[in-house]
Amino acid sequence: MLFLLNDVILSFDPAELTPPIARDQFAKLSLHYVGKLGQELYAAEPLLHHKDLEKARRLAALIIGKAPEVNAALFIAPSRGCLVDQVQVRYAQLGLEIMGSLFERQKVGALSNLEADRQVWRRLAA
Repeated sequence: MLFLLNDVILSFDPAELTPPIARDQFAKLSLHYVGKLGQELYAAEPLLHHKDLEKARRLAALIIGKAPEVNAALFIAPSRGCLVDQVQVRYAQLGLEIMGSLFERQKVGALSNLEADRQVWRRLAA
């Protein structure tokens, strides 16, 4: 399974998507709560998906666990150490063609923030 986190494609084996906590505890978590956790992580490190790939993978796995239809998430922090509520969060459901294209671009080193934005997030569109 592929998951786009900001401008990084993460590849998961389904066995990796087992939550690290007990099933009943995980069931009590909401997608909103997982999003808040992501906001906290990105407030502390706005480039989490590049600087701490393991934490980024765990965050993506939690998102998938709470919303299996979601295969992309965008966390934008204005600066390191900003207020948690200043971190913007967006989720998306991307088609296989787009995910495959982005993954192929990443494998050859051609996936950039600008490219991910153009194809998915469209933040910079005029």
